[in-house]
Amino acid sequence: MQFLLAFIVVGPLIGAVAALLPAPPGLRGKNPDQAVLRHGVTVTGAILVAAIVLALGFDHDHPSKMQATTDISWIPALDVRIHLGIDGISLPLLVLTALLTFLCALYSYFKMPDGPSPKAFVALVLVLESGTLATFAVLDLLLFFLAFEMVLIPMYFLIARWGGAQRQAAAWKFILYTLLGSVIMLLGLLLIGLKSGTFDMVALATDNGRGLTSSVQVIAVLAIGIGLAVKTPMWPLHSWLPEAHTAAPTVGSVLLAGVLLKMGTYGFVRILLPITPDGMHTFAPYLAAFAVVGIVYGSLACLALARPGSKGDLKRLIAYSSVGHMGFVLLGIATMTPTGVNGALFANIAHGLITGLLFFLVGAVKDRYGTADLDTLSGATGAALYGRAPRLGGLLAFAAVASLGLPGLAGFWGEMLTLFGAFDPAPGLSRPAFLTFMSIGAFGTLLTAAYMLIVVRRVCMGEKREEPHRIADIQTYEFAAWTPLAALTVLAGLWPAVLLGLTDPAVQKLLAGGKS
Repeated sequence: MQFLLAFIVVGPLIGAVAALLPAPPGLRGKNPDQAVLRHGVTVTGAILVAAIVLALGFDHDHPSKMQATTDISWIPALDVRIHLGIDGISLPLLVLTALLTFLCALYSYFKMPDGPSPKAFVALVLVLESGTLATFAVLDLLLFFLAFEMVLIPMYFLIARWGGAQRQAAAWKFILYTLLGSVIMLLGLLLIGLKSGTFDMVALATDNGRGLTSSVQVIAVLAIGIGLAVKTPMWPLHSWLPEAHTAAPTVGSVLLAGVLLKMGTYGFVRILLPITPDGMHTFAPYLAAFAVVGIVYGSLACLALARPGSKGDLKRLIAYSSVGHMGFVLLGIATMTPTGVNGALFANIAHGLITGLLFFLVGAVKDRYGTADLDTLSGATGAALYGRAPRLGGLLAFAAVASLGLPGLAGFWGEMLTLFGAFDPAPGLSRPAFLTFMSIGAFGTLLTAAYMLIVVRRVCMGEKREEPHRIADIQTYEFAAWTPLAALTVLAGLWPAVLLGLTDPAVQKLLAGGKS
């Protein structure tokens, strides 16, 4: 198990280096581009298999215990260690990352985005995967920061070199926002490490803030929280996200929404809740307030984009919907209760599955029609997907109703548990304030349903007209890449205990200061 987790983290890096080398004889395929794309599918597939084996070998009777741990001294002078491990909180995110990266590599093998050499593309995707997996596996604050930063450069180049219109400006905005937030976050991490005498996240979580004064905790939460909030993204630090999603290639948008945003919320749960409880208690009402403003703001922005005549871009609309959905995750964390935090973690996974599927589908619509502009797609020569490509239209409608939180699908449970957590927040937090936040969040679910149903009506419905060329329905490779996400969305919706059985004991231990 130790070797398996180390392989999952380091394997993509080795694969990235190999992708830049010439393919060995017999593996070159019809051309070098095909060979390197096949290499990407093979490496990400091997990492996914390893992640599934790790999940099967995980001790599900003790999900609160750190498992598959590696603990090696790295920088003795600072007591920085190469410390890896997983529990019920990090395991689902690890598997989700491996799955989405493999599906993106498989999709790219058949539908490579326009841009430079596929060698660089595959190498960047693998580096991105390694950094994301490391973020969810490391148990040292400085290693967490390094892994957190490791994903920025690959994503910058994926947007800047393989993106669409305005890609340079979007890539610069992405890198500048996230780097600025990360610098502030580093100061907070150093403050915790220097004041407590260790950077070990397990030891710090067990100490539960007893070795840190309240003022140190407040400063640390403010500094680290800003860096995490930018990556999440939390309103009003979200403005880089719509541009990045709109400009990014399809697989870039899937990875950005599906796994990169989760790194921010994971940091809140893994670092701030257990290590700085007093500081989180101080800032929890403010975090909840920003979260519910983000829920309503994201929904209103989507409604404005969905309105006829607004020239709204469908990718941009899905990006703004992420601001709202991640607002629910932050609200659950702000309640500081097992119910709310479990809801946040469930919503994290659900968002990765559903929004990843939505970006795949929107990319397919854009490829077929040459645009993601809603007015064009619903105009006189509109999409009318139910008539022209019924399977594509049906799957888009499925993803939309999953995103709006239809009971029986994955999107429902996270939002419901988050609102339950806000109904009865942790002791010491203002219940009237959180009841207000709960009411605003519930209103946000109605707005989400409104804009999603408008999108379905405008893109999927309509009369099938004579068209100059045939619009292809779902292709075999698209079916292979999208079916796992749809199936897991249904599974998580019908059987939430699969995920909650992993997260709940770990969350209970985390909030109890390391005591099971």
